[in-house]
Amino acid sequence: MKRFPFYRQLDSTDCGPTCLKIISEYYGKKLTSSFLINKIFVSQQGISMLSLKQAAESIGFETRARQVDWDFLIKHVKSPCIIHWNKNHFVIIYKIKKRVSKGKLNYTVYVCDPAFGKVKYSEKEFFEYWGISESDPKGFVLELKPNQQFYDMIVDRKERLRLRDFFSYLTPYYIGVFQFFLTMIWASVINLIFPFLTQAVVDIGIVDKNYNFIFVLLVAQLLITLGEVANDMIRSRLMLHITTRIGISFISDFLFKLVRLPISFFDMKRIGDIMQRINDNIRIQNFLTGTFISIIVALIIFIVYTIIMAKYNWGILFIFFSGSILYILWITFFLKKRRELDKKRFEVSTANQNKVIQLITGMQEIKLNGCEQKKLWEWENIQTKLYNIELNSLSLEQTQSLGGLFIDQVKNILISFLAARLVINGSMTLGMMMAMQYIIGQLNAPVSQFINFMGSTQDAKMSLERLGEIYNREDEESEEKPKNIEIPKNADIIFNNVVFQYEGPNSKRILDGLTMRIKTGKVNAIVGVSGSGKTTILKLLLGFYHPTEGEINLGNKNLNSYSDTAWRQQCGVVMQEGFIFSDSILQNIIIKDDKPNIQQFDYAVQVANLKSFIDSLPMGFHTIIGAEGNGISAGQRQRILIARAIYKNPSYIFMDEATNALDTTNEKIILENLNNFFATRTVVIIAHRLSTIKNADNIIVINEGQVAESGKHNELIKQQGLYFNLVKDQIELNQ
Repeated sequence: MKRFPFYRQLDSTDCGPTCLKIISEYYGKKLTSSFLINKIFVSQQGISMLSLKQAAESIGFETRARQVDWDFLIKHVKSPCIIHWNKNHFVIIYKIKKRVSKGKLNYTVYVCDPAFGKVKYSEKEFFEYWGISESDPKGFVLELKPNQQFYDMIVDRKERLRLRDFFSYLTPYYIGVFQFFLTMIWASVINLIFPFLTQAVVDIGIVDKNYNFIFVLLVAQLLITLGEVANDMIRSRLMLHITTRIGISFISDFLFKLVRLPISFFDMKRIGDIMQRINDNIRIQNFLTGTFISIIVALIIFIVYTIIMAKYNWGILFIFFSGSILYILWITFFLKKRRELDKKRFEVSTANQNKVIQLITGMQEIKLNGCEQKKLWEWENIQTKLYNIELNSLSLEQTQSLGGLFIDQVKNILISFLAARLVINGSMTLGMMMAMQYIIGQLNAPVSQFINFMGSTQDAKMSLERLGEIYNREDEESEEKPKNIEIPKNADIIFNNVVFQYEGPNSKRILDGLTMRIKTGKVNAIVGVSGSGKTTILKLLLGFYHPTEGEINLGNKNLNSYSDTAWRQQCGVVMQEGFIFSDSILQNIIIKDDKPNIQQFDYAVQVANLKSFIDSLPMGFHTIIGAEGNGISAGQRQRILIARAIYKNPSYIFMDEATNALDTTNEKIILENLNNFFATRTVVIIAHRLSTIKNADNIIVINEGQVAESGKHNELIKQQGLYFNLVKDQIELNQ
């Protein structure tokens, strides 16, 4: 039976695509993670079973998703299949084994978990993770069977990122790298001299009682040691020089790529996953500038010392190699068990971290509801689990260390015994024996480096795959296909039968055949119940997403034919979740400019009614505010976002619930100021508040992704339709 493949997921939300990648390889097709991720809608919360099913069908699998009980799973579901795991994850069942123990039939379930590896579970453990019980005996499973489309599929593998792609970063510093390499070779040569000095001191100086000779050798040894110290200082400075510059180049290129990606990428990635990519850059940098060069030098040292040892005695060299091979086999024997313990430690440590964060951030609610003791008990239960894992880990580590130490010491004792016997027999001098012991010590270091190098190589490969998923994504705007940058300042925006779905062709239609006209130079309000698609319309207008069907035109041209960057420069936008940077109020408003246009800045501050607030601050508009607006109220935060949009002096204004955090006094002043600013500009306002939308030139009512009504406030009130009911509900609520 062929070995079942395994790949580790790239992100915390990539379990679904990785499961498909593993199963595809099992059936004979090697697909890249990037290829599969592009087939699946992945949000920051992960993916749904529906998205996974659709993606599998798109690459040629016949699928069936259903809820089944344990008996049905073992009798009728063919492996490999994908199951929903722990209510937040996807894994693969690739084998189920049955065995009879004490007259009772037991099953062992073999699971391929893209987060941690291949793990086997007892029935009881499996039931817990699959989420079934006596009261709820069914769990979710996705069955997959490849069809001819799968086998006929041509796979484009061009996007794979390789380690050699990063060697170009070393080219500008080849002189420094060469010098660094020379310092390592020189350090090795110095170490090579020491055993021969030791041999000479013993065999010539001590045996012949030649004090002058001993003195000369000791002075030489002192000078060599000083040279070694100087060499280490030079090497450290060279390493700092090279790694700092290469590190800046690595991260700079990565961030440059990051800012060219579409917003949809950031909508489906967690911050932790993106930060992991920065750590991946650092890991590859360290591998290239440290581990890789060190292992080359270690290999050279190993070969040279092996030749010297062979000249001393083949028997001792054989014992050394035999002991080293046993040591490596002993260490690798424990790797699988250590991975399983690491998996459990990671899960419990994550739960522990989340519990502590909730304990701190939720302190107000904890005190209000008097549940301090309960929350502390929950934390203590996690500590008990963590302690048991650490205890098991310590036992395993002690067994591994003691076994390794025993093998190493037995090897050293045998070598010492054989060397001593050779000295007694006269086949070896005492000086040769001492020199040989030094060489054995030097040979042990490369063996440890080789073991660490294997782990570092695996980590580097994983980092390369994660980075490849970023670097091989298409930029928001291709340099090879430049778009029109001449944006018309006065043009209607027309939606023609626009359909939009986040999760693929069979998912819910957020917009369903939307046709409407946003009139140029007018204030257009878009209203509707929550979830009707209003914010999605704004995201389509800004080019964050593109319609699944239909088109959006700016004037008589498709909006997609214009440069997204140039288009957004003409747009002033206030989003519901607009971001405030940890910087001064001034820099948060002018944001792009290095130097402010004072006249424009003063006007933006006046329209957003910020002047009295800024004047009350000790540093005025130079006052630093916290990240995401910490230290200021929601209303003040919203006014800064409004001022930012006005400062751009744009032709098009888009506002999504831009005044919902303002008190009535501030809202009234700002709306009056905005009415003057809106003159001659094309404005789209998304809002629930009647005060924000009632004076709009055109009100568009959205319901279930379509235009239900449109017109002015009074016209729509007279119709007594959906808009009338929305207004009526709001008035009753206010009363």
